[in-house]
Amino acid sequence: MVHPQYRRVLLKLSGEALMGDQGFGISPDMLKYVAEEIQSVYDMGVELAIVVGGGNIFRGVAASSFDMDRASADHMGMLATVINSLALQDALDKRGVQTRVQTAISMHEVAEPYILRRAVRHLEKGRVVIFAAGTGNPYFTTDTAAVLRAQEIHAEILFKATRVDGIYDADPEKNKNARFIPAISYMQILEKQLNVMDMTAISLAMDNHLPLVVFNLKTCGSIKRAICGEKIGTRIEN
Repeated sequence: MVHPQYRRVLLKLSGEALMGDQGFGISPDMLKYVAEEIQSVYDMGVELAIVVGGGNIFRGVAASSFDMDRASADHMGMLATVINSLALQDALDKRGVQTRVQTAISMHEVAEPYILRRAVRHLEKGRVVIFAAGTGNPYFTTDTAAVLRAQEIHAEILFKATRVDGIYDADPEKNKNARFIPAISYMQILEKQLNVMDMTAISLAMDNHLPLVVFNLKTCGSIKRAICGEKIGTRIEN
């Protein structure tokens, strides 16, 4: 039997991951697939927290580029992450995975407010916790929120599930000659300004020695393999 290498982890999912092959919104098939992938980890007894982006519905940075106030745009983006989080919670609940959504913006009728001790207690009781609405502040991405929450709950590692196999020296979707990088340091990412996570998130992870692994969500079983310690995707650490 394969055993998990980590006891408590944080998984970062982009909003685009829930689109599937659609150009917008949430794909029911992709939502089902992601829920099944998460369930495979839940069944191993791993304490799992999740941060979901909102780019499949609304992206604050993009909206601010056409003259919308950045703070207003980012608040709209936060609400988009809540929609994704509730959809994921519903999909997990249907598979018998106990799940709680906590939001950084108070909306008591929809989800619990983010309270660190309560979140940790949920994890200890074997519930999956989804952190929604980013940090609750504009100008901070969900990548930064993921690193922040990972630090707060004392996660051993942060996994970022994306559309590509890991980090490349160029965009593999645009450049066929892009070279795959199996391991890299935080400082190299900052120096080369690789578009993996925003620079604030990378700096925060570096300062707190939080290892990161970037891998392809669409590879079946990839989340489970990563948590079991297999070499998958790109590992980022000092």
